[in-house]
Amino acid sequence: MPRSIATQKALREWKLYFFLAPSLILVVMFSYFPAASAVYHSFFDWAGGETKHLIGLDNFRRAFGDQVLWNSFKTVSILVVFNLFKMIPSIFLAVIIHRIVSDRWQYFYRIFLVIPMIVPHLVTLFIWKFFFDPNLGALNKVLDLTGIKEVLVQIDQWFGWGVFHANASIGWLSQPELILPSLFIWGFPWIGTVGVLIYLAGLQSIGKEIYEAAELDGVGPFKKFLYIELPLIVTQVRLSLVLLIIGTLQGYGLQLVLLGNAGGPDGRGMVPGLWMYNRAFISGELGYACAIGMMLFVFILALTLINNKYVRVDK
Repeated sequence: MPRSIATQKALREWKLYFFLAPSLILVVMFSYFPAASAVYHSFFDWAGGETKHLIGLDNFRRAFGDQVLWNSFKTVSILVVFNLFKMIPSIFLAVIIHRIVSDRWQYFYRIFLVIPMIVPHLVTLFIWKFFFDPNLGALNKVLDLTGIKEVLVQIDQWFGWGVFHANASIGWLSQPELILPSLFIWGFPWIGTVGVLIYLAGLQSIGKEIYEAAELDGVGPFKKFLYIELPLIVTQVRLSLVLLIIGTLQGYGLQLVLLGNAGGPDGRGMVPGLWMYNRAFISGELGYACAIGMMLFVFILALTLINNKYVRVDK
């Protein structure tokens, strides 16, 4: 007797579930289980990974009174604002490449952008650390050759900062006042390869008839960007914004390589991820580090929800 259409559909679905099951099991094992384990261990006093004692919410109470942790949240919030400004060059570069008439040259610039991705990120960080070196680094040499250092010294004398001195090298990573400016300068000219490629994908979906209509109406290059291109890539900007917020809040590799596990002088470069690393692997307070991770998760989730609510895309 032939099977009914509903039965055949159900069998196809069960076959699909059967083949998806191994993937779901791997996701649970390698993604959700570590996260659940972190939640579990945040309720323990876990010293050095050998012994652990149930202490309930004591780790979270300690975190709420941890001034270093709250200062690290302030620092990472400033870095999020810095990185918002760093999105602008990528958007403009994507628009410039998109407006190149020659497909061959567009392809060349895309390849030119992708090549730096081959260099390991850790190598890039060490190069930038050398770049900030007060004696051998290129930054101080450029400031000396261009006369910008003299301007900085003059401005320092006007405002009484006591940071820039005429006869002393600028210690970008050794002076507390210069830690945040150094983290802002890092990555100059702030061209994110992935961001540019994401924006280009959105720009290439804009129909030529839209540009033709704009030219007939006498719309200039800037107004094309403001009223056509930018509104039509808001989806890509929103995606980049979410990734930027999550990456900035979670990241600590930059601070660890440039400033060490203490976050530099006076801990000015301390961020929550670095403080979590410090507590877990320097002090051996694994339970407290897990509690910090849970607080960081809540903070990231809240900002992501705010972004999804207020950065809307009208279809």
